[in-house]
Amino acid sequence: MNRNLDHPGLTSWLDGGPACNGWPTDTEAGGRTEVFTGTAAAPPVQPPRITVAPAPFPSAHEQAAHELSLAIALVLNAPQAGASLKQLVNGSRIHPEGALVLACLLALTGRVDAAQFWWQFAAGSGSTTAAYLLHLHHQQAGETRDAAYWRAQAENLAENSRHRPGPHRPATALLPEQVRHDILARCHDGLAPRLPPRLQAVLNQLVVDGEDEDFGEIPQPSASLVEDLAAAR
Repeated sequence: MNRNLDHPGLTSWLDGGPACNGWPTDTEAGGRTEVFTGTAAAPPVQPPRITVAPAPFPSAHEQAAHELSLAIALVLNAPQAGASLKQLVNGSRIHPEGALVLACLLALTGRVDAAQFWWQFAAGSGSTTAAYLLHLHHQQAGETRDAAYWRAQAENLAENSRHRPGPHRPATALLPEQVRHDILARCHDGLAPRLPPRLQAVLNQLVVDGEDEDFGEIPQPSASLVEDLAAAR
């Protein structure tokens, strides 16, 4: 089953628009983002549509919070999310896409500081999407100076990567279809997305490598994280 989200302003940062470096690579057409929920072997049939509520939120920080939730949902729905997370722990080089996915998972468990750490790691490694999520993260907190800084960083990264193809990743769904559907449905209803307890438990068991001076305890991805998430379905 595919779910389409009408949100051209946000998806331009996420799906190959004027400020994107190719991640996520959901199919985009006519301003709609087609969220991955099938496989190449068994493509979805007759996709229905979910649209984001068109009315703006009453304040800038509420609007930013909504857009951040939606962006997190799109990152975790990207077809290559599972493969990217695997590359973060099993690859021989830095993989900003995997750090982006890990940050979004941590954000859904309420570990906002740890999520910010990994978003900054991903943005520092060249992820336009991570930089834009940091813009939204600070905007929702009313931290306008930091929000403006990360918006500028996202624009700079997008300009530098405009003609550089994004990394190829096989289509490997990270979360069960029902979980991804629930995350998107909650975004549509204006609610904060969340993970079911069984998946939160997997993330809560990640080893914490010391304590960062600015962000506190930072969970580290395990080599079996993708498999552990799959086993908890």
